Amino acid sequence: VLSQGIADINYAKQRMTAEYLAQEGVEYLRNMRDTFTLYDPQSGQDGWDAFRAKLAPCVAVTCGFDVLVAPLDAGSVFQCPPENCDLYLNNGGYHKSTYGGARSGFRRRIQIEQTSLDEIAIYASVDWAQGSGAKEVRFYESLFNWVQ
Repeated sequence: VLSQGIADINYAKQRMTAEYLAQEGVEYLRNMRDTFTLYDPQSGQDGWDAFRAKLAPCVAVTCGFDVLVAPLDAGSVFQCPPENCDLYLNNGGYHKSTYGGARSGFRRRIQIEQTSLDEIAIYASVDWAQGSGAKEVRFYESLFNWVQ
């Protein structure tokens, strides 16, 4: 009973971390949309269109993002093959491998679907290996063009 309780607690901890990481994926892209809309008048185009253009390389392919890069900067969102979206743990934060740290065991993938001119669907998933198999959490969110 004790060993099963410890295993259940460990699973709950891993799942909670994965859920936070998946939610962070959704929130990062929501922040990116808002940043483009509110703070990017230099782009020469509507903020929503600039946001869509930024995410265009991620439509129907797997992407990741870099939480330490500002949303308007190049490299904040990048394509990564599904097997290479690993997260590394460094100083309490989960980052891509260029910042060093130990492999966390979590892999975060973001996929984008352009559902209409004013809507983008975001699929954020985080997977990890535990016990005898692979575990995964998936989050879905629609982002809309909220400025007319």
